[in-house]
Amino acid sequence: MSSKLGLGQDMSTYARRIMRRASGFHPNWSYSVQLHLRTLATTAVKPLVSSSPGQLKFSYQDAVGDAKRTSLPNIWLRDNCRCTSCVHQDTMQRNFNTFEIPEDIQPSHVQANEDGVRIRWSADAHESFYPWDFLEFYLKSDKRAPEPVEVRYFGAEGTQNPSSAWPPSLQYKDIVANEVDTVGRLTDFIKRDGFAFVAGVPTESASFTEKLLEKIAFIRQTHYGGFYDFIPDLALADTAYTNIALGAHTDTTYFTDPAGLQAFHLLSHTDPSTKDGGSSNLGGQSLLVDGFYAASILRAEDPKAFEVLSRVKLPWHASGNKGITISPDKLYPVLEIDENTGDIHRVRWNNDDRGVVPFDSEYSPAEWYRAARVWNNILTRPSMEYWFQLKPGNLVVFDNWRVLHGRSAFTGVRRICGGYINRDDFISRWRNTNYPRQEILKRVIG
Repeated sequence: MSSKLGLGQDMSTYARRIMRRASGFHPNWSYSVQLHLRTLATTAVKPLVSSSPGQLKFSYQDAVGDAKRTSLPNIWLRDNCRCTSCVHQDTMQRNFNTFEIPEDIQPSHVQANEDGVRIRWSADAHESFYPWDFLEFYLKSDKRAPEPVEVRYFGAEGTQNPSSAWPPSLQYKDIVANEVDTVGRLTDFIKRDGFAFVAGVPTESASFTEKLLEKIAFIRQTHYGGFYDFIPDLALADTAYTNIALGAHTDTTYFTDPAGLQAFHLLSHTDPSTKDGGSSNLGGQSLLVDGFYAASILRAEDPKAFEVLSRVKLPWHASGNKGITISPDKLYPVLEIDENTGDIHRVRWNNDDRGVVPFDSEYSPAEWYRAARVWNNILTRPSMEYWFQLKPGNLVVFDNWRVLHGRSAFTGVRRICGGYINRDDFISRWRNTNYPRQEILKRVIG
């Protein structure tokens, strides 16, 4: 028997005991179940594999403390075959119709070895192979988790992580020299810190900024257009196209899918009417506020206000331009919570774009206004406001789902360029410049 199973002649006493148990396991099988056990001291003994109606069973000698299940459904296994005939290796899409698989599909042959489990299916004699890391992951876990990321809060004095350089920044010349590595660093800064600067961006043409942003992903088209290059002339009916102060807010609250990233590059700021031709302080400082940090403070200091802002769903709109009345597919709260982790998922806050607080919530409008006042007070604390002066050549890119932005009033003429990037495209670029492809595929496919 040991020769047949490939166990060798110096099988451990433990492995022999497993084999004796296996010899009497499920005597009614009409097919062969072969088991190949690794006996190296550094390798955990793999489970016995057996079949029962509708599922494949995995039995360990000793109880496995972190196992959540001891079987996997046959239909689930067949649907997740990753062989070259089942999955197109260029697109990673299925090449078969899941619903042509018989609901009661059964193996006709199962063979387990040190690498994984091979199954021949009775319905069509198709052969599937499942590596142990795939099988044991789903015996111990329900689903793949997102990549673990240390979110580093920031305030007026910089990052809350003393070991991190501040502010998060890199050089344009490095992107030119090594695009993948530097864009990886840029997107990782944004994922962890909420924003990043790129210094040394050429200013003789806005096209340099546009091409830089396209190295992250394509620039999103909206009713404002795509890549923007503007001065405060109210060409579009939005306060961004004025010279007045703007409080901290997120953009595109009125989209079902708000812009993921936003970027600003100050190309020039002059006021010819001044005596020195525009070299004096003309205002227009930029403001960033960490919405995730603010939400964590709200949750700690006033749990009821946090709950109200995460539960009351509001209308949001963009109605300033003729022919434009944009609103999301449904109402959304100010604070959106990840239902799996309880962490903040997205901040949606622009009081100017907010519609009427509804009466049909579990909380009254009065309760919402009280909670929103507490939220606003946290956002406007001096300790929360990170102010800086944008200068020509210095691009800032930030996470619009997390970081609120604003500015002080200014005089003269500022020429600003930049654009929006979709959240999903940003995350894809971050993954593909920071992780090996096989690790990415495990997380996004399962």
